[in-house]
Amino acid sequence: MKEKKNLTVREVRQLPKDSSFSVLGVVSRLIRKKDRNDKPFWDIALTDGSGELEGKIWSNSNWWSLQGGERFPIDPLDEKGPNFEGATVGLQGKVVEFRDQAQYNFNDVYYVDQEKYPPHGFVRRSPLTDERMEADFRALIAEVRDPLKTFLENVFFKHGLWKEFKTWPAAVSLHHAYVGGLLEHSLSVAEGARALVEHYLSQGMTVDRDLVVAGALLHDLGKLEAYALTPVPQMTVQGNVLEHIVMGYHRLMTLAAQEGLDQNVALALGHIIVSHHGRREYGSPVLPATPEAMIVSAVDDLDFKLSFWRSQIEGLDARHVLTDYLPLLERRLWRGIAAVPSASDTAANEL
Repeated sequence: MKEKKNLTVREVRQLPKDSSFSVLGVVSRLIRKKDRNDKPFWDIALTDGSGELEGKIWSNSNWWSLQGGERFPIDPLDEKGPNFEGATVGLQGKVVEFRDQAQYNFNDVYYVDQEKYPPHGFVRRSPLTDERMEADFRALIAEVRDPLKTFLENVFFKHGLWKEFKTWPAAVSLHHAYVGGLLEHSLSVAEGARALVEHYLSQGMTVDRDLVVAGALLHDLGKLEAYALTPVPQMTVQGNVLEHIVMGYHRLMTLAAQEGLDQNVALALGHIIVSHHGRREYGSPVLPATPEAMIVSAVDDLDFKLSFWRSQIEGLDARHVLTDYLPLLERRLWRGIAAVPSASDTAANEL
């Protein structure tokens, strides 16, 4: 790790083919597999404050420990060896091309001194401040009328969910997969959905604004059990075998019963939660069947896609305007044209 300058994950993702690099971060995923010759290799995901990098560690790679100021080899198959997941490691590797896409192969893996390089120092956080997000969250609840206003206040602050909710990730990868991501995403969905409500109200549509805001703030409630911070985002056993929609609905109904929330209101909120992925193949057991559920589902999907677009475009080097083909979205993403300032923006800058 001393031979080369450590790059950030974002810098590594901008390197051209055949580039060598060193990077330092926290292991968010390490899965052992076997190749066609029955030799072990590892899928690894490394994260730092700039993003996440996925790559391969092949059987001929070198594994080292740098604890105690000394370097000595370690056997990755030794169950008594260090636990790499959630730990800070250094990687040296090379950018290669596989099926017309960049692949990152790591040939040297270093388990570094965890006190000198504490894992929490490499954990990505929301770009928005904690103070701003909490103020925006409380302001949204203040706009809601009773009984939902009191219900939201009790759910988040009386029952102690706020401490976790404000720090939790919204995913392990893809979107808002960092500290504060769940709160950032929930706020974005609620604020976007509220704006859509105002539009449709002006068109004469009957939409319950309070129900939309409450449903948007609660739609990912199950992620408090589906994910964990260790200190990077990880999916729990419950998250793998039950999924956050199921757990969110169950938790909501339990809280609604405890708080004495009207059964019809609880049912409408529950419908928003179980339908917010919009399609059965995406995990929702039912499709949105009310204007409120349709609005929350649409904004949730848009917020996911825009967040994913941002993370993918940030990984492009300046020479490229299109990403690789992304099977998840069934498309390549385009950087687009440079935004042209509006007249009001220009006037404001001149003041």
